[in-house]
Amino acid sequence: MRQSLRQSFGLFAVSAVALALGIQGVCAADKPIVGLITKTNTNPFFVKMKAGAEEAATANGLELRSFAGKVDGDNDGQVAAVENLIAAGAKGILITPNDSRAIVPAIAKARAAGILVIALDTPLDPPTAADVTFATDNFRAGELIGQWAAKTLGAKAASAKIALLDLNVNQISVDVARDQGFLKGFGIDIGNPARIGDEKDARIVGHDVTLGSEEGGRKAMENLLQKDPGISLVYTINEPAAAGAYEALRSVGREKGVLIVSVDGGCPGVRNVKDGVIGATSMQFPLLMAAKGVEAVKKYATDGAKPQASPGLDFVNTGVELVTDKPAEGLPSIDSTAAIKKCWG
Repeated sequence: MRQSLRQSFGLFAVSAVALALGIQGVCAADKPIVGLITKTNTNPFFVKMKAGAEEAATANGLELRSFAGKVDGDNDGQVAAVENLIAAGAKGILITPNDSRAIVPAIAKARAAGILVIALDTPLDPPTAADVTFATDNFRAGELIGQWAAKTLGAKAASAKIALLDLNVNQISVDVARDQGFLKGFGIDIGNPARIGDEKDARIVGHDVTLGSEEGGRKAMENLLQKDPGISLVYTINEPAAAGAYEALRSVGREKGVLIVSVDGGCPGVRNVKDGVIGATSMQFPLLMAAKGVEAVKKYATDGAKPQASPGLDFVNTGVELVTDKPAEGLPSIDSTAAIKKCWG
């Protein structure tokens, strides 16, 4: 009899545990799934983006599933991640595409399955392949540093010799927007705003590509210095390229006489503003991009509403701030001390 009671109690306990696990499983399944797919999981920009998504998912009662390409440019890994999220019944996908065009067929399948797709930072090609894009206004980011450079140089702007250190030969939208925004902000006629390098202004020494790296920035700067050793203003696609450009200038004793401007707002870049390596940079906000994206998925899961683009733009603008320790009159900015509290990486 005692053995029978023990067996009965054991069965009851196992059943209770199984029931509890089953209830937990139902609760987990009831949480809407949001997927985050970044280009890589090592770049500090995307690490910060993931942190923003995690925090927002917890706050909004969503289950976050994160994926990343193995390397920058890994489209196959991102396609597999999209397919995984379709099979899981995700309500939304946030993606920074490695290949804006090649990923589109997979994205079309996700949208056909009723999933809200939000591109982060980098638009799809075409942008309408996603439901919406959450991004920095990259043209405005370039424009701000161009305006700052023009105001800082004052009368010397008319005789400036300008080097432009871009991303790569593909002229993707982010690259073009920052470059053309800078030129407009500096007061240069930009010709076709969708193309880099067609402007006719004699102050432009030339364009070269950096692949967004410090080494690429150094080599590009060396190339353009050979073309004209008297360069006085350098635009760079991002802060690693700016750091490389500075090293090239320092190697020929020109680091004190050349103004460098950039875009990103990463913590190393902000420290370079403080140290005088970069004169000004435009800060973007990857954490906010991801957090706002997660909030949009929550709303979509709740009432089916999709986010709308910011007025006058074809994307949701997540903001940009000018960072400099040498403010220019009439141009709002924050200094490096304030920026270090907001930076990423």
